[in-house]
Amino acid sequence: MNKAKLMLTALLSVQILSACSQSDSTNNQIPDGNDHVTEYQDLGLSKYNPPIEVTFVRETSVGMENLIGLLPGQTLEDNTWSRFYEQVLGIKIKYDWIAKGDLYHQKLGVALASGDIPEVVRVNAQQLRLLSNAGLIQDLSEVYEKYATPLTKRILSQEGNGPFDAATIDGKLMGIPETGSSIEGAQYIWIRTDWLDQLGIKPPQTMDDVLAISKAFTEKDPDQNGDNDTFGLAITQYLWDPVMGITAFMAGYNAFPNIWIEDDSGKLAYGGIQPEVKEALKVLQVMYRKGQIDSEFGFKDGNKVKEQVAAGKIGMLYGQQWGSFLVQVSRDNNINAQWQAFPIVSLSGVAPKVPLSFSTNQFLAVRKDFKHPEAIVKLFNLHLEKNWGETAEYETYYISPLPIWQLSPVTPYPARKNLEAFRQLDEARRTGDTSVLKDEAKAIQKNIDTYLSGDKNKESGWGWERTYGPSGAFAILDQYEKNNQLLYESFVGAPTETMIEKQAILDNLQHETFVDIILGRPIDEFDQFVEEWHKLGGEKMTTEVNQWFAGRDSK
Repeated sequence: MNKAKLMLTALLSVQILSACSQSDSTNNQIPDGNDHVTEYQDLGLSKYNPPIEVTFVRETSVGMENLIGLLPGQTLEDNTWSRFYEQVLGIKIKYDWIAKGDLYHQKLGVALASGDIPEVVRVNAQQLRLLSNAGLIQDLSEVYEKYATPLTKRILSQEGNGPFDAATIDGKLMGIPETGSSIEGAQYIWIRTDWLDQLGIKPPQTMDDVLAISKAFTEKDPDQNGDNDTFGLAITQYLWDPVMGITAFMAGYNAFPNIWIEDDSGKLAYGGIQPEVKEALKVLQVMYRKGQIDSEFGFKDGNKVKEQVAAGKIGMLYGQQWGSFLVQVSRDNNINAQWQAFPIVSLSGVAPKVPLSFSTNQFLAVRKDFKHPEAIVKLFNLHLEKNWGETAEYETYYISPLPIWQLSPVTPYPARKNLEAFRQLDEARRTGDTSVLKDEAKAIQKNIDTYLSGDKNKESGWGWERTYGPSGAFAILDQYEKNNQLLYESFVGAPTETMIEKQAILDNLQHETFVDIILGRPIDEFDQFVEEWHKLGGEKMTTEVNQWFAGRDSK
């Protein structure tokens, strides 16, 4: 299941890398940008003299190898960012080891189990708790408060206290959160609008409309090839994929199967066991039985379903804002294929809540015996300063047009940066004043302009326009927020003891049960699942979650 999700993420990385590479005709010889190094007065950006070394371990990938191949004179160990950190902060970045994919995770697992960790290690929330319980890492509470710059504190707090709650164990900050962006998890309905036009159908206003569109896309030969070979809705074998999953479909039935929500009594409850989920599963079962969902979806990961999109066999899918880059493949074979994002809809027609899973799941922990724990905070400070601070050099340290930021061992970013870029673009479109565009918005506008200009490489900007254009995904997100539709996950604490022990088992049970029901098992098996979920640890987990919730409210 996780592999399918990672594959989709990799697809996005490749698409964006390709789009960035094509959006500028300059060569890829990247300047260091270190000839004129700013000397900062802030304690959090002060330089070690003599320099110190900080060791990490590092995961690499095909995408990273391709990136480095486009950057002459740079390696993962010696590059624009490593040189800059040394020149400004006096910090030499070293890697104890580097590995790819599954091998990296295997080696990291062994290292964590044995306690043989680098001075700074990136871990998930469960690993952070295990390291803390084992006494292998140090409390960073005072270090963060003393050394984090105002910019860092402002950016890392854009998601509220949640990221720090997740890293706080027994009242101590045991890792610096590399905050994710929950708001980026908002989803939309991506629909082939040329098929809507072909069949004379309007965009959906209710879930009944969604079902009617799915039926028409399956039965009315929208591609006009005379064959019964199209599907109304695409889903992958991993039901919760960020694109081509069923999370937002279920939200249309007021079902939120992957997050903890506050119930009518004011306590936290797990969304995956609520009766609304059963209703949504029953609808999906009918859609599957009627051929609107591929009969082999349970065997197809994101790559396989993307091939169906490219072949023009899919008319609708749910997904995040980067779904535009995925559906763009259909235009490779049919330049007339048009997709557009639409707001998710509800059964009643009332604007539904849009579920946002808590997305901060990476933390930088510092080994117990390391004498310079503040170094990790300084690295965060400089990375944020050079990309979004007063001395930012976006085209040198972020995208040039290649994603240079990926070379850094730490990659914090503003959680709302993409929405803010859209709002700058929207203001510029409304007023004609392009001076409001900051670096990231300028780069996006350049991609959109390339597409709109009719340039031979215009297709590279199609996905950007579908995401950031006047009717794009972020225009919808802007309305989601203004309409108070965003439903943030209510539990954002560190994993409880039962979560560490039982979460994987419960997740697998839920996924297998839901897939089986969609494939045709009796719908009442959902009730059996709920009973089993409680017995296998869910009941105890719910108690722990509510203890955390009550404790937070009392602070």
